[in-house]
Amino acid sequence: MSNSRVEDEAAIQAVLADSYKAWEAGDADGMVADYTADATAIMTGSLRDSRDVIRQNMALGFEGPLKGSSTYNRQLGIRFVGRDGAIVISESAILFAGETEVPDDLRKVNATWVFEKRDGRWLIAAYHNSPVSAPER
Repeated sequence: MSNSRVEDEAAIQAVLADSYKAWEAGDADGMVADYTADATAIMTGSLRDSRDVIRQNMALGFEGPLKGSSTYNRQLGIRFVGRDGAIVISESAILFAGETEVPDDLRKVNATWVFEKRDGRWLIAAYHNSPVSAPER
C-alpha cells in the first residue's frame, strides 16, 4: 500500500521546483504552467487575479527588472487540508543577475502557497507573500 501523502508531497515539491526553474530561465509560460486558471497572486501593493495576469506580469518582469534573476527558496512547512488541498509555507527572495546569495534579510519574504488537486494533478491556486522583517522606523 502506498502512502498518498508522501506521493502528494513529492508532487507538490515537483511543481515548486518546476516553477523555480522556469523563473531562472525567464520563462513566464513555464512559471504558470501549474497554476489554476483562476489562481491569485498577492504581493505587497499588487493583486494578480488570474493565471493570465500572473503570466503577463512575470513576462514583463523577465524582460525588465527580473531579467537574469533567480530565486532563493527554503520550505518551512507543508500541511494538507482535506484530500485535495495543501498549504506550503516558505521563505523566499529574488536573487538579481550576478547574485549568489540574498544580501540581507530585508529582501526575504515569507510566502504562502495554496495548492489544489484537480483531476489528479496538484496545481497552485493562490500565492501570497509578506516581508520577513518589517523595516525599523
